[in-house]
Amino acid sequence: MNAPLSPTSLTPKQATAAFLKAASLEITPKQIEKLAVLKEQLQPGTQVFVALIDAADLAGQIEAVRQLKAAGFDPVPHVPARFIRDEADLRARIKALAEAGATTMLVLGGGAAEPIGAYDAAIQLLQTGVFQANGVTKIGIAGHPEGNPDITKTKGEAVLLDALKEKQAYLKANGLQGFIATQFLFEAEPVADWAKTLRAAGIDLPIHVGVPGPATIKTLVKYAAMCGVGNSARFIRKQALNITKLLSVNTPDDFVAGLAELHYARPELGIAAPHLYPFGGFDKLFGWLGTVK
Repeated sequence: MNAPLSPTSLTPKQATAAFLKAASLEITPKQIEKLAVLKEQLQPGTQVFVALIDAADLAGQIEAVRQLKAAGFDPVPHVPARFIRDEADLRARIKALAEAGATTMLVLGGGAAEPIGAYDAAIQLLQTGVFQANGVTKIGIAGHPEGNPDITKTKGEAVLLDALKEKQAYLKANGLQGFIATQFLFEAEPVADWAKTLRAAGIDLPIHVGVPGPATIKTLVKYAAMCGVGNSARFIRKQALNITKLLSVNTPDDFVAGLAELHYARPELGIAAPHLYPFGGFDKLFGWLGTVK
């Protein structure tokens, strides 16, 4: 995590711009076709996460990682437990991703309703030792400031906190750097409350907060429903009730400004960086970034 600047030395706009310099970006394997745009708009060394939405698109993910690395970025592939058949499959894909240039990976359970193989939780993948055996030095784990409906409905909120504790303990015991990457949301207050809970429980990993890039209200409602985003999405849904607003573009200015304030004024919370989701497309995202940086 970057050493926090004094909050009194920055205007709110300066704080937002400085905070965004540490931003990472998430793409799908198919979006690697926009690599030229990424090279034009992003600084070398920027972390670009490569999601794996379709279990059958592993080859595309590996190729995207290879191209991102060659272009000077820091590729971070998603490794979803529920998309992996067995340990042989895990070993082969981590080896391939590492050979393509990834030294940081995001290890998560994954959104599939049922696992296709032997794994359904990130900790099961970590405990194989496959990551460090392939030169991976940093692991991201998933965080849910507003809960994970798939888990909390059946097992309760405490399970999420216990899982983060277990994964942090494993990372530290095995000399791996770690961070938490959250689901996207729309307001800073739930992030602050959640981070305070983590710190009280002894979880001190830096937090990278999911931020939806500029997109129409209709698009954001769709992604919020798909991803189980909770209470902070209520204002988006309320706007969607007005049919004239469905095609209006929402920008995350207030949200990012709130996160920047937490980063600089409350460093004990460990709000390290924004993680940007280009739901409305790269043109909208980079156009917006140009107005706030």
